[in-house]
Amino acid sequence: MATSANPTRDDFAAMLDEQLGGADDGGFEGRVVKGTVTAIENGYAHIDVGLKSEGRVDLKEFMRGEDEHGLEVGSEVEVFVDRIENADGEAMLSRDRARREAAWDKLESEFGEGKRVDGRIFGRVKGGFTVDLDGAVAFLPGSQVDIRPVRDVTPLMDMPQPFQILKMDRRRGNIVVSRRAVLEETRAEQRSELIDKLTEGQVIDGVVKNITDYGAFVDLGGIDGLLHVTDMSYKRVNHPSEMIEIGQTVTVQIIRINEDTQRISLGMKQLESDPWDGVAAKYPVGMKMTGTVTNITEYGAFVEIEPGIEGLVHVSEMSWTKKNVHPGKIVSTSQEVEVMVLEVDSEKRRISLGLKQAQRNPWEEFAEAHPVGTKVEGEVKNATEFGLFIGLPGDVDGMVHMSDIAWGISGEDALALHRKGEQVEAVVLDVDVEKERISLGMKQLEKGAPTEAGAGSSLRKNQVVTVTVLEVRDGGLEVQVGEDGATGFIKRSDLGRDRDEQRPDRFQPGAKVDAMVTGFDRSKKPTFSIKARQIAEEKEAVAQFGSSDSGASLGDILGEALKKKED
Repeated sequence: MATSANPTRDDFAAMLDEQLGGADDGGFEGRVVKGTVTAIENGYAHIDVGLKSEGRVDLKEFMRGEDEHGLEVGSEVEVFVDRIENADGEAMLSRDRARREAAWDKLESEFGEGKRVDGRIFGRVKGGFTVDLDGAVAFLPGSQVDIRPVRDVTPLMDMPQPFQILKMDRRRGNIVVSRRAVLEETRAEQRSELIDKLTEGQVIDGVVKNITDYGAFVDLGGIDGLLHVTDMSYKRVNHPSEMIEIGQTVTVQIIRINEDTQRISLGMKQLESDPWDGVAAKYPVGMKMTGTVTNITEYGAFVEIEPGIEGLVHVSEMSWTKKNVHPGKIVSTSQEVEVMVLEVDSEKRRISLGLKQAQRNPWEEFAEAHPVGTKVEGEVKNATEFGLFIGLPGDVDGMVHMSDIAWGISGEDALALHRKGEQVEAVVLDVDVEKERISLGMKQLEKGAPTEAGAGSSLRKNQVVTVTVLEVRDGGLEVQVGEDGATGFIKRSDLGRDRDEQRPDRFQPGAKVDAMVTGFDRSKKPTFSIKARQIAEEKEAVAQFGSSDSGASLGDILGEALKKKED
């Protein structure tokens, strides 16, 4: 089919487009193209990029900082075509977009190759900063600014410096960079070079850069080493700031270099003489000295006996009398105390000290001041099921066994007579220094109580004596021989042979009765029995009159015997 000689409207438009540039939206829009400056006026550069019409670009987009734009008519430049034609019939061009597109192309290439890129920090945003990468804007997180936190970033602003691209997404226009990664890489290279020049045992000067609770970081000229608090001095250092300060120049010794981690351990005390040398000879076991409490723990207290030499006073060696209490209730930090050397282990650098050993054993002191038989007075500290504990001079306790509380009553009843906090008197019965025990007696102080050479020694078993009733109790009678003789007890069951005779209430205080001595307790106090006396008298009567041929009954014999005794 032949072409029509008369062109249609579409054919005319196509020919016009071809004459004016031959471009459509897909050919130019969204691309970076080259153009020629045709005029410079009113702060704009007019640029011809081969489209239907020219476009204008603000001269500021061609400036770098305070520099001039450097354009003149005829200059060739690269611009980005935003739109072929706007409402005024002009092409929409951008030099900044062209620069950004060129920058993205370059950055993608460098990112793929893992290269560093140059940029300038020019603004602050939430969580970090903005960086100009030659036209492309990147985000620098606050954590990626430096190896250590930076308080003031002002000195780093608008300064050309290298960055490492961590992530980029051209479609979203996101770029994340790191200055820290560059510093770490550079630092690692420097560390490797410097470490090769350092050796263990080397003495070197450094500058304190940072102080922590556990030590300090010292700059050795481009590489940091850790000076741990335990290596600052042989004496106890509670915090590194007690020894050094930031910016101070210190002389240190390289203790250890870890080639795998490139960490360097430093020491200051290694340059001093070791106070532990010859410590065993200097502080023999048994030696007493004065020291200062430096630290208190649950298991004891540390005492410094000279700078760099500390010993442990275990909680069990702190007090003779205060048992199971926290060491902080016995001593306080910075307190001067007298201690005794108990053990020295030079290899483990340990000294065991005793606080109580530097003082006299209170049980020894009590035994010297209060021999057996001494009368003492004290407060009832505690009552147990077997006796009373009495507070005594010297901060020691003595125990009164329940059998030594009172005469004539059971131990349980005797315990019930006393209460905690009561002031009582007692006599010392025994002191065992080794077992730290003091035995006391209270009933031994009662009137008429027997002693080693007292009334009890004049009595003998099975002897019949006349006693006076001192007190009537449910369990029996408290009696006394004569007016000032030994006191003893007649149990209820010993008040007579018959049940009717075993009632204590048939006796009155002051009444006199005959009773037989049946024995002595461990305190040499006599025990009496009316029943035993009756049985003995009956046996005696039978023995005397039982062989008679008169044919008298047993009642007659006993009656005759009693009558004879009364006569």
